[in-house]
Amino acid sequence: MSGAGPAPGRAAPASAPGGEERTWFFGYGSLIWRPDFPFQARRPARLDGFQRAFCRYSYRHRGTPERPGLVIGLRAGGSCVGMAYAVAPAHLAATLAYLDDREGAGYLRRRHSVRLLDGAGETVPAWTYLPNPAHPSYFGVQDPARLVELVATGRGESGTALDYLRDLIAHLAALGIREPALAEVLAAAEQRAAEA
Repeated sequence: MSGAGPAPGRAAPASAPGGEERTWFFGYGSLIWRPDFPFQARRPARLDGFQRAFCRYSYRHRGTPERPGLVIGLRAGGSCVGMAYAVAPAHLAATLAYLDDREGAGYLRRRHSVRLLDGAGETVPAWTYLPNPAHPSYFGVQDPARLVELVATGRGESGTALDYLRDLIAHLAALGIREPALAEVLAAAEQRAAEA
C-alpha cells in the first residue's frame, strides 16, 4: 500500500482492531445523541488529556465550502466527558467504514483509554476521532466573534451549526455537564441569527 493516505473525505485510520469481543468508540459531539450504528452497550465515559473545543470548520455537515459552519473537536489538555459505545465484531467493519466517512478527512481515528462512568470505573481502549491539525478544516484557536458568526450562519447537509450547538449543549446537560464557553457562543449566535 502506498503512503497516499485515506480516500478523500474519510478519516485517517490507525490500524483496525481484530479478534476482540467488542470494540469501544468514544463520542464527544453529535455521536453522543446520534450514533447511527448498532451497538451492544452505551456508557457515559471520560477521556483524559483532551478537552472539547471549537477548532474545526464544517464544510459538509454544518456548512459548505462557500459558507463554513463550525463543529466541535478535541484539543490537548483537561478532560472530556462523552459517550462510549461497545460494538460487536459482526458490526465492526461496517461501523468503522461508516464513522470514517461521517467524520471525514478532517479527523484522525486514534485509540485512547476512556474511563466508563457507570459506577465500576472500568477503563477501556476506545476509538476516538481527533481533529487533524494538517487538514484545512482545522483552525485551532479562533476569535470569539468569528466563532459566533460561524455558528449563526453555517448550514450543511445535516442542518445548521446553530442546531448542532443547541443539541450538543442539551445532551451534555442531560449528562450533568455544563460547558459555559459553549453556552456563551450559543447565546451570542442566537442573538445574531435573530437580528439577521
